[in-house]
Amino acid sequence: MGNQGGRTLVAGVDSSTQSTKVVVCDAETGRIVREGEAPHPDATEVDPERWWDALVTASDGLLDGVAALGVAAQQHGLVPLDDTGAVVRPALLWNDTRSARAAADLVAELGAETWAEAVGSVPVASFTVAKLRWMAEHEPAAADRVARVLLPHDWLTWRLTGRPDRPVTDRGDASGTGYWSPATGDYREDLLRHAFGGRAPALPRVLAPSALSGELSSELSSELSGELSGELSGDVAGEGADGIAVSVGTGDNMAAALALDVAPGDVVVSLGTSGTVFAVSPSPTADATGAVAGFADATGRFLPLVCTLNAARVLGATARLLGVDLDALDRLALAARPGADGLVLLPYLDGERTPNLPDASGTLFGLRRSTMTPENLARAAVEGMLCGLAAGLDALRAEGVVARRVLLVGGAARSRAVRAVAPMIFGVPVAVPTPAEYVALGAARQAAWALAARSGDARQPAWPVGIDEELDHVDDEAGQRVRGAYAAAREALHGG
Repeated sequence: MGNQGGRTLVAGVDSSTQSTKVVVCDAETGRIVREGEAPHPDATEVDPERWWDALVTASDGLLDGVAALGVAAQQHGLVPLDDTGAVVRPALLWNDTRSARAAADLVAELGAETWAEAVGSVPVASFTVAKLRWMAEHEPAAADRVARVLLPHDWLTWRLTGRPDRPVTDRGDASGTGYWSPATGDYREDLLRHAFGGRAPALPRVLAPSALSGELSSELSSELSGELSGELSGDVAGEGADGIAVSVGTGDNMAAALALDVAPGDVVVSLGTSGTVFAVSPSPTADATGAVAGFADATGRFLPLVCTLNAARVLGATARLLGVDLDALDRLALAARPGADGLVLLPYLDGERTPNLPDASGTLFGLRRSTMTPENLARAAVEGMLCGLAAGLDALRAEGVVARRVLLVGGAARSRAVRAVAPMIFGVPVAVPTPAEYVALGAARQAAWALAARSGDARQPAWPVGIDEELDHVDDEAGQRVRGAYAAAREALHGG
């Protein structure tokens, strides 16, 4: 079953904020042979069963012949379980900002430097530790029932492997909780108790990057794929396995870095629902300003990362305001001059994470009759989105990250205007990898790695990364002027 037509197949799952995507790949080359997708509810708190339903739908009929599977999912979310394994309350997602005050309180109580030194990051509303504090304060009866805390990818992996007594996680996703230290590789249960009313619920065991968490539960196989039922103890058993192997999984940003085979000097800018800027590092980081989250990656290295809440949604919202589609928005933006004649958009449409302004809203500067054109507004939306991420790139540089090129990925990387403006704003060459589901591909690559490691080969599989376009940076003053205007707007409105 793990070998089809002479090929070993692996599957990767991306359980994101918006949907579940599943890709099935050739384990040796990474070539996608089939894929599926199913939507998630549009909410900031979700019953985890909806993720399971989406996984079942997205993988329907895809897993026949698959030898191993990996799950990557949105970071930080809180999945609280009681002592029977039942979900205590709907999962709070990373983009649920009701925990902003709780995060601020945690920082005030212990100090930003203490948090950065302990866990590599300063808590913000997104982090699991802040959501636990919020729950302890606002839902004490529910909090008292919490016996175990999982992340979204942990919960899905736990379900896939038949709900074992001790769930597992990986160092990448654990590093986004606010109570696991990338520097030491240990949980900080003292911080967990501090946040959660003196209690420390059980936490998943952290496995090595290439480890297997178990095998797909035979009782679940028929639900995930009718093709699998009756085969789990047949062909696979003959190959020395009892079923589909399940890797440890990881967080979405860590999976994307794994799929893109990020090397020193590469900085990934991902333009999805949120925007992220991240790079790999051989050593942990600890930024007490809170701008850079000092995560671990999915290979044994570290992944300093800056996240903004507003990325591709800025372009979509601007297009709706102007009554045009995204292609027309591109044309409008490219028709305007750099700097949009002085029109500046701070695009904090859903609050913001970096800078930490959960209650902020979007603001337009420079409104004059001469600047109030569709072209300038379209250009300001593109520049505003990219300038927020360029500020993130500067924060990474301050932590010692060397940026020789930017890898531009995500839905908004398809925009012609974004591709034209990005090299000017980032100040380095920009490479646009071939559009792909990189989070799902990273989960699949991890599954292939774990499968090989089980056979004694510890090397990561060498999967090529296609480049759609290489964009050279022209060193002129336009980019500096645009970024200067946005820095001045941030300073004027928010003090930084």
